Amino acid sequence: MRRDHAACPPRLLTLAALALLLLSLPELPAAALRGAAAALGAAVLVLTHLWKRCQERREAGFANSICETLDALEKDREPENYRPYEDSQLSKVQGRLLQYHSRTQAGQRQSEADKQTIQELVSDISHQVKTPLSNIRMFTDILCGQELPEEKRAEFLSTLSAQVRKLDFLMQSLIKMSRLETGTFALRLEDAALYDTIAQAVSGVLPAANRKHIQIDVDCDSRETVRHDPKWTAEALGNLLDNAVKYTPEGGSVCVRVRPWQFYTRIDVTDTGPGIPAELCNDVFKRFYRAQPGTEGVGLGLYLARGIITRQRGYITLKSEVGQGSAFSVFLLR
Repeated sequence: MRRDHAACPPRLLTLAALALLLLSLPELPAAALRGAAAALGAAVLVLTHLWKRCQERREAGFANSICETLDALEKDREPENYRPYEDSQLSKVQGRLLQYHSRTQAGQRQSEADKQTIQELVSDISHQVKTPLSNIRMFTDILCGQELPEEKRAEFLSTLSAQVRKLDFLMQSLIKMSRLETGTFALRLEDAALYDTIAQAVSGVLPAANRKHIQIDVDCDSRETVRHDPKWTAEALGNLLDNAVKYTPEGGSVCVRVRPWQFYTRIDVTDTGPGIPAELCNDVFKRFYRAQPGTEGVGLGLYLARGIITRQRGYITLKSEVGQGSAFSVFLLR
């Protein structure tokens, strides 16, 4: 439906050409010329009026079609009069409106998803903070409001201190999670010795491992270098080791084994814990997930570990069988 509002209708052009032709004939009498010109003028006026009415109807039809399109989009359906393969102004405008509507709908869906994520995050944080805060409030009230023996007071103070440390650990984990998800932390990749990074990670879990008499073995060539961020990679490996020590029973063992591949360097963290059912192997990397609700921790360690490794163009896999322990494998680009 191609139109040009400034163009004259073909009939008007024909009449105008005819009028010029009559005026160019000198042998015709003046009265005849005046009569012919008057007739042609009247015809031009009539045709001009009809042409304007036709244009108005076409413009009204165009506007009605656009309104019908908007009405259809408001109801989230495609307009009935849309002809995507038709070369017309209406089809072009409808196509643009459909594109805009599609982008708007996608933005609304993303906004709703983000809102749902924030609500779940606030709910999870509230649940995690509730217990230590309640314990801190309870023990503080007891210590401030009652006369207690020195031994009992020391016991309550120790419990209170442990709850404060737990709350601080939660806050630090939430800060790391926030920095990870918003991308506000900066990775500094460098060719560094992997042995030093693993040693830093192991040092963070040695006290807990010693309390449970868990042996930690490291099999890594001290000359092995990988392009990675030593600080954040040590954080990720430390979380994997902390998880291994946490779930390995007293007297068990944890092993860290490094093997270079063609394109990746593989780091295996294996334990002699109870293992993880196959249907839960993907869930353990979810935020705030804990396989055993009574276990220490806040359920962010594995979530952070995967995020840190992924942002270094690596990945983490898990193989586990119930009663056979678990093996987390970290793959870093060489």
